[in-house]
Amino acid sequence: MSAPPTGGAGARRRALADAARLPLAVALTLAALAAAVWADSDEAQRAALASLLRGARLAMMALLLLPLLAWLGWLQYRQRADWRAAAEQLSQGTALIARANPAHRLAAPAAAGLEAVAAAINDLAQERALLLGSVRDAVGQAQAGVELERNRFAALIGELDQSVLVCNRQGRILLYNAAVQRLFAESGEDCAPVGLGRSVFGLIDRGLIRHALDALERQAGRGECNGVQFVSARRDGRLLRVHFAALPGPPGSAAPAAAEPAGFVLLLTDVTEQVERDARSVGRFQDLVELARRANGGIRAALDTLLGEPPPEPARRAAAATAIRDEAQRLSDRIEALVADVSARLYQRWPLEQMRGADLLELAGRRIGQQPGLAVRIDAVDADLWLRVDSFTLVQAVFGLACRLQDEFAVREVALRLEAAETESQVRLELAWHGVPMSSETAYSWQNDAYTLGGENNPLSLAQVMERHGGEAWYQRDAPLQTNRFALRLPRCAARRARIAAPAGAGRPEFYDFDLFQAGADAEALDHRPLLELTYTVFDTETTGLDPNRGDEIIAIGAVRIVRGRVLRAETFETLVDPQRSVPSASSAVHGITAAMLQDQPPIGQALGRFWRFAEDTVLVGHNAAFDMRFLQLKEDATGVRFRQPVLDTLLLAAVAQPAEMSHGLEAIAARLGVEVVGRHTALGDALATAEVFLRLLPLLAAQGIRTLGEAREAAERTYYARLKY
Repeated sequence: MSAPPTGGAGARRRALADAARLPLAVALTLAALAAAVWADSDEAQRAALASLLRGARLAMMALLLLPLLAWLGWLQYRQRADWRAAAEQLSQGTALIARANPAHRLAAPAAAGLEAVAAAINDLAQERALLLGSVRDAVGQAQAGVELERNRFAALIGELDQSVLVCNRQGRILLYNAAVQRLFAESGEDCAPVGLGRSVFGLIDRGLIRHALDALERQAGRGECNGVQFVSARRDGRLLRVHFAALPGPPGSAAPAAAEPAGFVLLLTDVTEQVERDARSVGRFQDLVELARRANGGIRAALDTLLGEPPPEPARRAAAATAIRDEAQRLSDRIEALVADVSARLYQRWPLEQMRGADLLELAGRRIGQQPGLAVRIDAVDADLWLRVDSFTLVQAVFGLACRLQDEFAVREVALRLEAAETESQVRLELAWHGVPMSSETAYSWQNDAYTLGGENNPLSLAQVMERHGGEAWYQRDAPLQTNRFALRLPRCAARRARIAAPAGAGRPEFYDFDLFQAGADAEALDHRPLLELTYTVFDTETTGLDPNRGDEIIAIGAVRIVRGRVLRAETFETLVDPQRSVPSASSAVHGITAAMLQDQPPIGQALGRFWRFAEDTVLVGHNAAFDMRFLQLKEDATGVRFRQPVLDTLLLAAVAQPAEMSHGLEAIAARLGVEVVGRHTALGDALATAEVFLRLLPLLAAQGIRTLGEAREAAERTYYARLKY
């Protein structure tokens, strides 16, 4: 299907006028020639001509002349039309090279005579590509230092265990790290997702933020800069301690930096368990105080009896002494129980750190190797094993065993080995040696004796260290190999820490965007906002079929965010949906989703609620978005989820930017713009491709004067494809 003529009725009138020029010129030339012949003839010749052209002969000549003139006009029209179409294709192709895809090259136009023009444009494009490459290399070298610092900063923030949020004054998130994502990952569907450009008020109450800002301004008025701390309750009931600090404004700003901060930093800590422990400790202390008061009262009464005048009778004296002993015993028992409880809680709270197994063996080997006369070797270690250990006490315990083997069994060399245990949650660390076997009684006593280091007794035993790690230790002997070993079972963890997976080739996730400091006021109308300044959610759906009005359902939703002209591949949304109906095999052949894959997946109401949260406060973008929006609209009454934000369609925008092109399918547009499509006919794959296409269409639209959201929507509504309905 071809696009409509670009100029409308006026262009068609101009084309018809151009086509009429040649036959009109021929007619005028023939008329002038006839007039000249008539003027040059005498009376007899004129009479002969008049008799010759009379009646039927004149009509026959007119019938022969009019088709000739019409054919000449049609020929002129077609030639001009072909030239106009070819010129339009050359113009749009040149704009595509200049503004969107420098690698694009023009095909030879159909109109004769323009081949050389296309070849010249391609030559210029090649020269331009070489120059752009040189400029990019120069700019890249100039920015290498800045980019290095940016990457170091991003790495530092991303690796911190402390949850960090940086926001502008309007509460838009400028920076976050993976720890923040983990902190809010289990808050349920009612919690807003974390992302660049999103509002922090979806995570922390707006009133608390305003109160903290007011407190900071009061501090600034007193010349102080201490920050503010407060506790906020999450929607799932957990408590967050928030340290709130101001970010200074730019140098030379009109307002003082402290009085008018550009934004603020939030350091977040989950203190739910700590608050609960403190509450329990206060309760235990209050119980102890109450018991001490009662015991004190009983003891004082008994002492008054013993020391009173006259002296008490022997029976009363014995009863008073018994009362003192009983109260003291009850108080002592309660104190001992409290001490044991506090000790147990402190013991359970001993921190275990995540550590690579190879590093642990390296530490232990280095420590043992410092002992004179004792050699150590590392036999085997799985580089992919990670542990949760207290490395200090564990290395000390292994070193203590090695030293005792040297002192009591004259062992001169030990070997360390680390491998996966029988269960996936544990690993086995072995300390092996050759020599005389050890008795079971000796091995048991070694585990329960406090080991000696440097002539001093350590307060911990091997059994206590293993109990601290939730593991165990045992001695075993391999008689055929004459090998003895102590085996220690330790807790295993899957990785250093949970990370946010990024698509292949995406590099480090984009967790920061300080350009958002320049974001416009929230009250500014979206239609007047520049396209490059808006935040978008680019989405796609997969369905059971193509007719939403006859029962076809959504079975997958994928989306990605665009913030200030960047596709944030680390901020994506993807879910399968249980359609509660069968999936036709013809549809499965396209998108690869089968009914078995949709079992136990969330229903449409739950999935749309999560997607609404992800797309909240953004402009929606889709390819042939009318199709996807129709599915969403038909679910409004059943789910209560309504998408009321503006919608842009890359199908319509491509028709605006390149009206002379014959095809505006996603694959065709992507090929023209140099966008690689990965995962075609998957919801997230198509959304990512659409996002890249959308960004490359923006400079083509800007060349036509379409720079704001309102201008883009208005231009899209004028295209032929906007009349398609679902």
